[in-house]
Amino acid sequence: MKELAKSALQASKALRFDVSTFGSVPDVGLPAYSQQVLPRSLFSGTRGYIEKIVNQINGAYEKGWFDACAVMIRRLIETLIIECFEDHKIADHIKSASGDFLYLGDLVQKFVDEPGWNVGRNTQRALRKLKNIGDQSAHSRRFTARRWDIDKVVDDLRVAAEELVYLARLK
Repeated sequence: MKELAKSALQASKALRFDVSTFGSVPDVGLPAYSQQVLPRSLFSGTRGYIEKIVNQINGAYEKGWFDACAVMIRRLIETLIIECFEDHKIADHIKSASGDFLYLGDLVQKFVDEPGWNVGRNTQRALRKLKNIGDQSAHSRRFTARRWDIDKVVDDLRVAAEELVYLARLK
């Protein structure tokens, strides 16, 4: 009888584990169903972490998690700017005295001012808009992004991200 109870307890624990993990999201996340914000093809073959950020941008938009989408847009821009400086071996231009990368506002300004590349006018304008929506979603207590907030910057994001990808020689 004791063995039967022990066996039943083990089966119960296994079943409880199976039920709790059934349908859960894998630890690496799920692929976005669509490409409503950014085309995957633009980032395919760049860096795995960049591809994952783009996937999260698209996935957050699909789910209606617009603040998350805006924050990931901000992260993508920040990452791509750093990639540009690193690829051109001038990452020290965007680091503080303690060796940390600068905040996004300073990164954008340094990127625009860098004489090592010629940044298009549309990209310059776009970077400031993208920083703004990301900052509002990340830091503003009373702001919550809506779909139209993201929709307003999608074209700017596409233009800026593509230019940054090419300037960083990721494609």
